Amino acid sequence: MSLFQLILVAIIQGITEFLPISSSGHLILLPSLTGMEDQGLAIDVAVHVGTLGAVVLYFWSDVKLALAGLPSALRGRIDTPQSRLAMALIVATIPTVIVGAILHLTGLSSAMRSVAVIGWTMLGFGLLLYWMDQKGPQTKEAADWGLRDAAILGLWQVLALIPGTSRSGICITGARHLGYTREDGARIAMLMSIPTIIASGALLSLDVIGQANAQLAKDSAIAAVFAFVSALLALSLMMRLLRSVSFTPYVIYRVILGTILLIVAYS
Repeated sequence: MSLFQLILVAIIQGITEFLPISSSGHLILLPSLTGMEDQGLAIDVAVHVGTLGAVVLYFWSDVKLALAGLPSALRGRIDTPQSRLAMALIVATIPTVIVGAILHLTGLSSAMRSVAVIGWTMLGFGLLLYWMDQKGPQTKEAADWGLRDAAILGLWQVLALIPGTSRSGICITGARHLGYTREDGARIAMLMSIPTIIASGALLSLDVIGQANAQLAKDSAIAAVFAFVSALLALSLMMRLLRSVSFTPYVIYRVILGTILLIVAYS
């Protein structure tokens, strides 16, 4: 893989991971539509590590609270804000881990990696985001997030296993449906991404064990750094814009791209 493609993949992953436009969809489309070499699982793991670092750094105050409450949550004691946050993140992650493992082991995850599937999910879930964002009330804040809503959002997050859906996008859609404000809905979605990215990275790592060499390690480090920087910039910009702008610009992008992909797929 050339240095240009390596950096391009990392930047695309970083920018699209937290915006509601689907990082997996864009990474699948890159080799499919350009003829470029597929980046491979090792680079996928590297860019996931980079984006994980970005979201942890940006939401470090919330991450510290969850880590502080994790021991109590694992013992079943949910009597503090810290332990409630930790348990909510665990509950929200379980459905995706279970279904994701099943899809991976059965090969169904690979079967869904097509331009047509991404076109439909880009279009359909983009319009769903618009509907929920326009119709959903804004009465809840991140502090109101409890186990019931965590379980519901965990089921929404399962839909992100379909390429082109967007993990952040579908979680934000679910959060807006539940009545969370745009900014706090996005905040919850980003926090939910942390254990999900860790689980996804761990699963992918099992498939690349034994492939490591000096060149691959160097490429992975470059990809991780560029993914980290681009993800941090994209995340910072989105969270700042949400104070005054809706999700409509992302919806427009999704509808346009989805329509183009469907034309390409069925022409």
